[in-house]
Amino acid sequence: MDLKLFFDPIDDSFNLKKLTGSAIAHSIYINQDQMPEIGNHDIAIIGIKEARGADPDQQDGVAKGVDEIRRCFYGLKKGSETIKILDLGNFRNGPELEDTYLRLKEVCGYLMGQNILPILVGGAHNVDLGQFYAYEDQNKLITFLNIDSQMDLDDPKTGISSNTHIHKVFKHDPNYLFNYYHLAHQSYLIDPGEIALMEKLCFEAVRLGVLKENIKEMEPVIRDADMLSFDISAIQSHYCPGGVDSRVFGLTGEEACQLCWYAGLNDKLSSAGFYQYNALKDSEDKKTAFVVATMLWYFIEGYYSRKGDKNFQSNDYLIYEVALGSEPSSIKFYKSKLSEKWWMEVPHPEEKTIFMRSRMIPCSYSDYETALKGEVPTRWINTLSKIT
Repeated sequence: MDLKLFFDPIDDSFNLKKLTGSAIAHSIYINQDQMPEIGNHDIAIIGIKEARGADPDQQDGVAKGVDEIRRCFYGLKKGSETIKILDLGNFRNGPELEDTYLRLKEVCGYLMGQNILPILVGGAHNVDLGQFYAYEDQNKLITFLNIDSQMDLDDPKTGISSNTHIHKVFKHDPNYLFNYYHLAHQSYLIDPGEIALMEKLCFEAVRLGVLKENIKEMEPVIRDADMLSFDISAIQSHYCPGGVDSRVFGLTGEEACQLCWYAGLNDKLSSAGFYQYNALKDSEDKKTAFVVATMLWYFIEGYYSRKGDKNFQSNDYLIYEVALGSEPSSIKFYKSKLSEKWWMEVPHPEEKTIFMRSRMIPCSYSDYETALKGEVPTRWINTLSKIT
């Protein structure tokens, strides 16, 4: 694939020579003078300027957001000793919004096929449809993780695109969505019917208050995801005044970074997107751009701290089988000796091979404790309902 056809290079206003020698920008292959060869790289940053789908009065600021984030990110200090990251530049919008989705589908699909994780930065939240479509040809079911203060389940006939994109994900044909998690929604912004729909589909929605009570319990949820879509409007306006729809309540900047760290650690996660930043709403010192840049930094640090927890047939796991007094008769739990993370096994009919990769469900020690009490963990029940 000739990636030059899809990207505009970083402009000359990014004077990388002015940055200190320890700045992360000096360890990234950047499309400025010429498009870098993808070679043996792990991560590709894709700048998004597609703002169609946001409110008309916010589109100009949304289109300008990625370069403000990039300026902050480039100046951060390099963390991990060895990083292999590309910045491909800014993605060229299609003539129509749907064309942008299809172009992103092609590019993200190509990168993932080369074992390169695309990170989409900027643009309206509905751009994650292109990110989602990239999984269509991978012949597997995926888990979609969305972090947002609202559900974005409005009917496409009546709402703007950034409020309807999840509705389109649920309705997409062909259907390759195995599971969907929604984190940090604020109940007073949500139609009760949307929560009812999530429950009916056996999808999991974790409201903001529950997340804040024990953020560590979000790690197994995030570890189950193939793709991450993060609306920065989920972060408090105190930290992110430039969020398209940031409110007084929401995640703190530190909590957002913690969630990004968990996402980076997830061996299964193969794409990420950070959306809904309006540069024209931001504070004079670009507070929001700095927070998002720091979130990217933590995601990348998490990525380079992955433990390779995939082969459950190896000796790298301790296996605990908990007997129950009813159906199921027992549940097997696996604990990694390397990362100390937990999984539980969900049985299914062997002929349904499309579900094989979903048998091992990330969980926490608290799920193991629930089983010890003779109770079946909710996550186990929800997974079984999808594969039988």
